Amino acid sequence: MCPFLSKTSPATLRSLSTTAAAHHVSPGAGKMSNLQVLARRCPIMGKALSVQSASLGMNALAGTFGGARAYHTRVNRARLHTSSSKEAQAVEFENLRSKQTPFPQAPKQPTATAQNTHAGAPPVPRSDKFDYEAFYQNELDKKHKDKSYRIFNNVNRLAKDFPRAHREVETDKVTVWCSNDYLGMGRNPQVLEKMHQTLDTYGAGAGGTRNISGHNQHAISLEKTIAQLHKKEAALVFSSCYVANDATLATLGSKLPNCVFLSDSLNHASMIQGIRHSGAKKMVFKHNDLADLEAKLASIPPEYPKIIAFESVYSMCGSIGPIEEICDLADKYGAITFLDEVHAVGMYGPHGAGVAEHLDYEAHQAGKPQGTIMDRVDIITGTLGKAYGCVGGYIAGSAKFVDTIRSLAPGFIFTTSLPPHTMAGAKAAIEYQANYQGDRRLQQLHTRLVKSALEDRDIPVIPNPSHIVPVLVGNAEVAKDASDMLLQEWGIYVQPINYPTVPVGQERLRITPTPGHGREYREELVEAFDSVWKKLGIKRTSEWAAEGGFIGVGEAGKAEDTPLWTDAQLNIDTVAKEMKSGGPTGVLEAILEKERIATAQAVSAAA
Repeated sequence: MCPFLSKTSPATLRSLSTTAAAHHVSPGAGKMSNLQVLARRCPIMGKALSVQSASLGMNALAGTFGGARAYHTRVNRARLHTSSSKEAQAVEFENLRSKQTPFPQAPKQPTATAQNTHAGAPPVPRSDKFDYEAFYQNELDKKHKDKSYRIFNNVNRLAKDFPRAHREVETDKVTVWCSNDYLGMGRNPQVLEKMHQTLDTYGAGAGGTRNISGHNQHAISLEKTIAQLHKKEAALVFSSCYVANDATLATLGSKLPNCVFLSDSLNHASMIQGIRHSGAKKMVFKHNDLADLEAKLASIPPEYPKIIAFESVYSMCGSIGPIEEICDLADKYGAITFLDEVHAVGMYGPHGAGVAEHLDYEAHQAGKPQGTIMDRVDIITGTLGKAYGCVGGYIAGSAKFVDTIRSLAPGFIFTTSLPPHTMAGAKAAIEYQANYQGDRRLQQLHTRLVKSALEDRDIPVIPNPSHIVPVLVGNAEVAKDASDMLLQEWGIYVQPINYPTVPVGQERLRITPTPGHGREYREELVEAFDSVWKKLGIKRTSEWAAEGGFIGVGEAGKAEDTPLWTDAQLNIDTVAKEMKSGGPTGVLEAILEKERIATAQAVSAAA
């Protein structure tokens, strides 16, 4: 960073120190030298000059620079001297530290003595220490001021009373409408039984990292199951998908020479952090904008490695990534694809492998994955903590790619392995959903009915083709008030979504129906939302429309989003023909009843 130490000779420094600057006068200190003027650009000397006395001589300043130059030269030589032992290097650096003072210290005040100090006088406060607590308070004050301070509610989900939970005391019951346990697998009897058996046999923890003592048959079996689910050669399990995304992207970006990331503007924080940690160049393309993505791809030299990072389901708005089209662009410009299926695994596809599988539903149902969209995606990441009801994350891809991350990623190498019972439970959940579609079909039907019922009350649902039900509020403070009112007055828990999760002005409540949210819960939810909207005066869809619409709500001429799950895949067409009447809602309710019976039978069989 210093403009002198890497390229300026001692002779030049001496010349600069004796040449006065023409237009720089320091009040009360006479003219400054060119060296002093330039020195203020240095992050080290700039600070040093601010605390030095006005009487500092030019020769002393030049000497300081000369000493600093010598210090940096010796440090660089020590760094390059790789043949010496670590002990020798440590001694060399300690010697340098003992001889150099990189930050000049302000003159110390003389110590008070008994002769010049009054008895009982308070000590003079020191002002040279950083006030950490004041810093913390300032940051918290800013969160409170912009109404984005996060409150964590004490909500304890009840496995035997899903989707119910209790608050601080067990008698204070609430209905959870914002859980990411989309299919209720956190209470699945087959999963729980497998976890109990493994816990009793192998204990609570893994015993260490995978490379020390945390590698076991449960990790091997789970990774094999994940690879089979996504039809990839290999998979690798992490403590969470946040860690999986961060570690994988950081490792790839730091190792691939001249790597360039192309990242969707709505990507999850884990992907953003992973790209940032890699130190590689990043280009952000507009959300789901293929033209913008292609323009950026075309601007990168063909020989540079390129990684397109995007998601299948964007959880805060419910939009779906154009996976096939992005794969086409990746093929055209020599890039690889990194697809985050976190909010889609378990939810889409005949086996629950995600949106990439769902786009070729019939082919995967027939067991013909070759050449499908999922087959074309290079890297798939997912979670075990949402639709599968457990915890953990993973990556899946080619055997060489997975082995590279396993061998190089610190986020994997130095993290304690997931406990055996967690991995056993996750494997059971994946296998259960791979062989049974009832839960995700039921969830999709509930989602359609909730969206329809809210829209009938003019509640502003942000349109999308997925299982996410985002309800627009548009103000952080009001969103928090609405959430509190739903919880206190209706016993309904829906957490507000504020900045930085969503942009300022797009605050919302995010509803996620599950197979357990039947008609009674749905009717209560709609009545509660209607009441809260009236009391708080929150804008309705018609009001947004009068203002021209906003992020899909009330926008004139906007094409309706077709659900990813088609009517045929949900068996709606067949039931509609059988009923011949009853309207869309009646058909959905009839299908729900059939699905509820089938699900109850499946759960009973699993138990």
